[in-house]
Amino acid sequence: MAHHVRLTFCRTRQRQTLQLPETVVVLNGSGADILELCDGRHTVAEIVAELGARYRTVPDDEVRRFLTRLIARRYLEIADG
Repeated sequence: MAHHVRLTFCRTRQRQTLQLPETVVVLNGSGADILELCDGRHTVAEIVAELGARYRTVPDDEVRRFLTRLIARRYLEIADG
């Protein structure tokens, strides 16, 4: 996650949210699952593999598009190395 973004659980909505300055993004279940694995230790391939183990089928391209959109919005940062 970018330093200004927090993944939190919203009790009112009963969903995971991304909290940013002046913005809240409500996540669906799969989006929250993806972001919970964005911990700086997992690669995109490892995230896809973990989700595949949980749910049997995970569209690799959809995970990558989701992450690409979050990077473009500066919600996520790519770790070096």
